[in-house]
Amino acid sequence: MSIEANLSQVTQQITDFTRRYHRQDNSVRLLAVSKTKPLQALEEAYQAGQRLFGENYVQEAVEKRQALAHLSDIEWHFIGPIQSNKSRLIAQNMDWVHTIDREKIALRLNEQRPEGSPPLNVCIQVNISGEASKSGIALSEVPAMASLIHSLTNLRLRGLMAIPAPQEDEQAQKEVYAPLHQIFLELAATDSMIDTLSIGMSGDLSAAIASGSTLVRVGTAIFGARDYTTA
Repeated sequence: MSIEANLSQVTQQITDFTRRYHRQDNSVRLLAVSKTKPLQALEEAYQAGQRLFGENYVQEAVEKRQALAHLSDIEWHFIGPIQSNKSRLIAQNMDWVHTIDREKIALRLNEQRPEGSPPLNVCIQVNISGEASKSGIALSEVPAMASLIHSLTNLRLRGLMAIPAPQEDEQAQKEVYAPLHQIFLELAATDSMIDTLSIGMSGDLSAAIASGSTLVRVGTAIFGARDYTTA
């Protein structure tokens, strides 16, 4: 199938799930995870109507943004782990960052955001499964991190992001997401700018949308299997 056909299929799945769980149409946005994919694939997705693209590797993200600068309405999301020595490139080139999980990174991104640029939209990454191998802060640490980000004028807190451990079934997926959704609602009740719950990938779209996701991250189902030989 073509990228256009794949996008159409994924978009229909999202629509079906939003209606199944009595969510408003268009309340869940699709982030096309384009890491390791060639420019041609991004251009095909763009021509099919996709505007949100997610990248995990800083240098690759910057190169793609520069190459596609003529497509000025693309929204670039950084969804990978952030190394301190790469924070300046992220601050200068990304529209969104989903993976804030350290005070040091928040401070660096705020300091390095270019003067005259709009605030960088950010999400706090939460480690909801308590995996030692995963990035993210504990749920209990979210209020303090949110307070810090609110104090930084070059960052705009938009919500929370998580990558849970695989679960056996959809009910278990929903149970893992439930406390994250609750704290998201509590944050959103105090700040109208907080509107993004970045959860859900190909394997748990249904559970994520049932759990309040407003942004799902899908790669392989759109672009096909990833090629890491060029990453």
